[in-house]
Amino acid sequence: MLSFFPGLSPISLLGAASAAIAATPWVAAPFVLAARLRTTPSLDDIDVPALTTAPTPRVSIVLPARNEAVHIAACIRSIRASTWPDLELIVVDDHSTDGTGVLAREAAADDRRVKIVNAPDLPAGWFGKQWACQSGAAHATGSLLLFTDADTRHAPELVGRMVRMRERRGAELLSVAGHQEMGTVWERAVQPSVFTLILTRYGGAEAMERATNRRDVVANGQCFMLSRHVYDAIGGHEPVRGFVAEDVMMAQTIQARGDRVSLALGIDQLSTRMYDGLGSLMKGWGKNMYAGGRHAMWWGAVGQRLYPLFLLSFPLGVLMPFVVLMWCVLAVATGATVSAALLLWSGASSAAVLMSFAAANRINGDPMRRALLAPLGGAIVLGICVSAIARGNNVRWKDRGYVSQ
Repeated sequence: MLSFFPGLSPISLLGAASAAIAATPWVAAPFVLAARLRTTPSLDDIDVPALTTAPTPRVSIVLPARNEAVHIAACIRSIRASTWPDLELIVVDDHSTDGTGVLAREAAADDRRVKIVNAPDLPAGWFGKQWACQSGAAHATGSLLLFTDADTRHAPELVGRMVRMRERRGAELLSVAGHQEMGTVWERAVQPSVFTLILTRYGGAEAMERATNRRDVVANGQCFMLSRHVYDAIGGHEPVRGFVAEDVMMAQTIQARGDRVSLALGIDQLSTRMYDGLGSLMKGWGKNMYAGGRHAMWWGAVGQRLYPLFLLSFPLGVLMPFVVLMWCVLAVATGATVSAALLLWSGASSAAVLMSFAAANRINGDPMRRALLAPLGGAIVLGICVSAIARGNNVRWKDRGYVSQ
C-alpha cells in the first residue's frame, strides 16, 4: 500500500492500475485524434504550379444568403480575388430584410463573373438554405459546383487547391475544414469542444474515404465541392431538402451512390466566423445537435432512440474529470480523506482533456492555453445538448420555423 499526501487514502499497485485503466478512454483520445488528423491532407500540400495546369474546369460558386449584411460584402470580395481562371459566383438573396441584396450588388460592382439572383418563394417541405442552393445551382454553368456560406472568407488560391485536391483524392465530394474565427470567450470555449466531438465521431479523411456505411461520412457545409453531373444525378438538394444538417445528408447521399467523400484541412485558405457570442452559439449549435446529429447514428431506429445518451456522453465526459478533481482537491483542503485512486483518475483524465483541446486550438492556429476553457465549453455544450433534445426535431433559424426529418 502506498500513501503520498495527508488526506489521501493509501493506494495499492492494483488500485493505481485500476485508476489508470479507467482513465484510458480520456488518455487515449488526444492520441487517436492526432492519428486521425495525420491522415487528413492539407490544401497547402498542393504545389502552386499545379494550380493552373490544364484542365481548368469552370467552377460555379453558389452562395446562399439570408440576412447576411454583416458578412456578405467581405465574402464576395474574397471570392472575386480568386486566382482560378474560370469561375462564376451566384449569390442567392433569400428574401433578406437587412439590405443583403443591395450590399451584394455593391460588392459585385461590374464583375461579370458575379450574378445576384433572388430565391423564389420557399416551397413546403424545404429548408431555406437548401432551396437557395437549389435555386442558385439552376443558374450555374460550371462543371464543378462549390457551395459556401456568407460568413466565410476565401483565400485567392482556395478554389484551385480544392480542384486539385479533389482530383488527387479521387473524391466526388470534397469539403474543407478551415480556420474558425472566435472573438469571444464563449466561442473560444465552445467551438473546440464541438469540433473535437465531430472529429471523434467521423475521424479524418482516410476514415471517410474507406467508409462502407453512409453514416460514417460528413461534409462541412461551409465549403464543399462536387461535380455538376453527380449533383444533377441525385436531384440537387432535393434529397436533403427537409434535413437541418443538409451537409451531413448530402455527404451520405453521395456515399450511398458509391462515390467517395473526402475532407481537407484549409486553415490558411478558408476562414469562418460562425457565431458572434453565447446567444448565437446556443441557437446555432442547438438546431443541429439533436435534429441533425441523430442521422449519424448506427443501428437504424434503435440507434436514433439511443442517440440522446450518446449526445450527452461527450460533454459529460469532458466535465466529469474536472468536477471530480475539484471535489478531491476541496475535500483534501477541508481535512476529509479522499481516495488516491479517484484523484489519480481525475487528474490523468483532466490532463488528457486539456491535451485534446490544446491540440484542437493549435490546429486552428490559436493559443494552446485556450484549452483551459475546456470545462466551460463542456458545460455550455451540455446545456445546448439538453435544450436540443428537449426541442426534438423542431428547428428555428433565420426567423423561419421547420420540422426536420
